[in-house]
Amino acid sequence: VQLVESGGGLVQPGGSLRLSCAASGFTFSRYDMSWYRQAPGKERELVATIASGGSSTNYADSVKGRFTIARDNAKNTVYLQMNSLKPEDTAMYYCNARRGAVFWGQGTQVTVSS
Repeated sequence: VQLVESGGGLVQPGGSLRLSCAASGFTFSRYDMSWYRQAPGKERELVATIASGGSSTNYADSVKGRFTIARDNAKNTVYLQMNSLKPEDTAMYYCNARRGAVFWGQGTQVTVSS
């Protein structure tokens, strides 16, 4: 099983980034997928979730209206489009797959700074 995140980097406040998570080794289309983040000295927090079929999404209040989670089951990939980024969005972002079993990626760093 592998979850490989990409797309992180340094961006100025107000900017955008698109994170990707490529999955392999399990039946991706059957799993709910989520993005979590963890800032230094803070607990890991749930950012967004998308159901296995893609019909249902949920977001943390702190990112509603700015972030969008999407998935492409044909490509075994989940995305997180992040707009209007703020310094408080700075964190390591992790991809998560859940259906009974839980899988995690290694994370991709997002830094929002001028």
